[in-house]
This record gives sequence, structure tokens and C-alpha cells, in this order.
Amino acid sequence: MSFDQGLSGLAASSEQLSVIGNNIANASTVGYKSSDIQFADVYANSLGGGGASPVGIGVSSAAVAQQFTQGSIATDTNPLDIAINGNGFFQLSTNGTTSYTRNGQFHLDATGAIVTANGSNLQGYNANASGVLNTGAPTNLMINAANLPPKITTTVATELNLDSTSPVLTDAGFSPTSPSTYTYSSSVTVYDSLGNSHALQTYYVNNGQTLLPGSADNTWSVFATLDGNVVGPALPAPSATLAFSTAGTLDAAQTVPVTAPPFSVAVPITLANGAANMNVAISYTGTTQFGTTSGVNSQVQNGYASGELTQFSAGASGIITGTYSNGQTQTLGQVVLDNFVNPGGLANAGNNQWYSTAASGSALLGTPGTGSLGVLQSSAVENSTTDLTSELVNMITAQQNYQANAQTIKSQDQIMQTLVTLR
Repeated sequence: MSFDQGLSGLAASSEQLSVIGNNIANASTVGYKSSDIQFADVYANSLGGGGASPVGIGVSSAAVAQQFTQGSIATDTNPLDIAINGNGFFQLSTNGTTSYTRNGQFHLDATGAIVTANGSNLQGYNANASGVLNTGAPTNLMINAANLPPKITTTVATELNLDSTSPVLTDAGFSPTSPSTYTYSSSVTVYDSLGNSHALQTYYVNNGQTLLPGSADNTWSVFATLDGNVVGPALPAPSATLAFSTAGTLDAAQTVPVTAPPFSVAVPITLANGAANMNVAISYTGTTQFGTTSGVNSQVQNGYASGELTQFSAGASGIITGTYSNGQTQTLGQVVLDNFVNPGGLANAGNNQWYSTAASGSALLGTPGTGSLGVLQSSAVENSTTDLTSELVNMITAQQNYQANAQTIKSQDQIMQTLVTLR
């Protein structure tokens, strides 16, 4: 019996050394989860339970279990290197077969798909041309490198102060080329439907109570030009008149043509360059008339020119955001993650991938940061969980076990030799 016990010990120690060697070999494998071998003793029992020997007949390898603990995060410069900080697995598709991985080293193929080194497609939600995610069934994630279309300017939010101490002028003789005919002017760049930029200039004339008899001396006429050409009503009529209360705030009862917030002035613009005609709404909410120098406090318009994709990265929630040469950003897609009730039940498929099994349970799909799923970190990878120090110590122990089991076989052999030589 000692031969069987020693042989089983040699086999178990040899398998333990194989597990340790595999862990050490994958010490630099991104997303690798180290394995532990689990042993079980073996006893021989009769069918009825009687006659069982109190001496075991050796050892067996019960299981080799991967430990799905969190690996350390290392940063790099590749925006498509993505690390999971917490629970979850990336979902992959290889010719329609679904697998899972913790290795977040991805790159783009010739079609713009996000793939692994062996060509498996990363799964997630793609966005349409407007940046809206299609959150149906996950599909192959694609990076759309097309130019961002231009957006025509439709609104300008202007907040300024008009100097109440400036002299009163008559707007009957307003001319954009004559500074003496207006009190103050400001300019903002706007964009037409083709992405061409234009200078929208607004002029303000302090006309006191000339246009609105009975009000305080707090009215201002507004004129506008586009690229130097007057737009809106024909001169001498202004585009609008802003009236202020004695507290220096816009007076809804007196402002023309809008008599309530947001004090928006419509400026129709006809273009001759093949672009669609524009109708820009200039909002003056927050504009004041105080006794300080006229000036713009803030001015924001909602249009932009066409832009080329310059870079992209994944956020903590898995949203992949593209940055364009025109300064705009847009959602390109979202990475999804899967988790399992029993990750230890996953079947190893090689290439740092796993398949789901009945033991692991079905995949629990979600987006990063929701439920029990971890968050993502772009330009980073999750290191192997192999601890070289521990593995080298384990190797010494396994080697000693192997030698000890070999010694039991040697001792049994010597005993047998003694028996054979008896006379």
C-alpha cells in the first residue's frame, strides 16, 4: 500500500508544482488570476461501510481553483487599455461565441471595432450620430471616426451691463460704421448650417425715454449686423428695445418686443453662401444697467463648425467619449460588464478568457458602477494577481513534499528487498 500512497503523493506534488509554475509564468499577464490547488485525502471503504481501514491510501487533487481577487492597477498611455476596478468581466464575442475576460488591452481593427489581441470583439452599446446610446442588446463596440457635423447657431445667451451714465443718443441716425451713433457694441462668432463662421455684432444705443414715453430714462435700442451687414428690421427701426427698471434690471413691462423673461430677441438672417437662413434668438436674461462701464459678463452661443475626431477615452461608467478638433465632445459608445454568482465556476478558455457554465450561473449584465459591478479606468491595466514571493515559498514546500513522498517509496522498496532476500 505504501507504494500507492507515495505515488499519489508524487502525483499531487507534481500537479502542485505545475500550478505554481503556471502562476509564475503568468506573473506579467494582464488580468490573470492566480490558481490554488486543493487536496483531498483518500480512504478505501467497503460497499456496506464495514472493513474500512483507518489508514488512508493517499491523496488526490480535488480542484484547481482560480482566485478572482482584485489585481493592482497600472497606468499607461493607450486610451484603449481599460482596467476594471471592482467586480465584473468584459464581455467578448468571437464569431458569435460569448466569452469573458479581465484583460482590458484593446485596440481598433481596420473597421473601427474595438478588439482584443486575438480578434475578439468587445461588447457594449453603440451611439448614433447624435451621441444617443442604443441600450438594447449589447453588440460589437465601434469607434465612429467620421467628422462631427456642424451645428447651426440658434441661440446666443448674452449677459452684459450697459452704463447708465452714458450720454443719451438718438437712434434715428444709427450706422454700424459710425461709432458716434451708438453707445456700445459687442461681437460673437456664430455658425451657419455648413459650419461657416460669421461675426454677429450687436449695437446698443442709449435713447433714454425717446421710444417709450412715460417710462424712466432707461431704454436702449438694439441693432445687429452679420459680417458688417445690417440684419433684422430695416434701418432706422431697431431689432428690439431693452428697458430697465429704476433698480437697473430688465423691465418686463417695457422691453420690446418681448414682454417677459427670457427677454429673447429674434434676429432673422438671410445667407447667400448656400447655407440655410438663420434665425438667432439673443437672450438678455441677467443684463443690467448700472453706473459702471459697459461690458460683457458672459456670452455663449450653441453652434459650432465641423470637427475631426482627435482622441477618445472611456470614463468610469464605461461611456466612451470622443473629443473633436472644434472643441466639442460626443458620446461614441458604452462598455458593458458581466458578473456571476460564482465566478469560480467559470471554465477557462485560454487567452485569458472564460466561458460561463452551470456552476458559474448566468451572466448578470450591467453598466460599470451599477449594482455589484466595478468602475472602469482608461489608460490603465489590471496586473496579474500572482505574488512571486508566495509562489516561490510554495514551490519550496511542494518540492519538499515531492522529495518526502519519493522517500516513502524508497523506504518501501528497501523493505521489499529485505523480504525477497529472506532464506
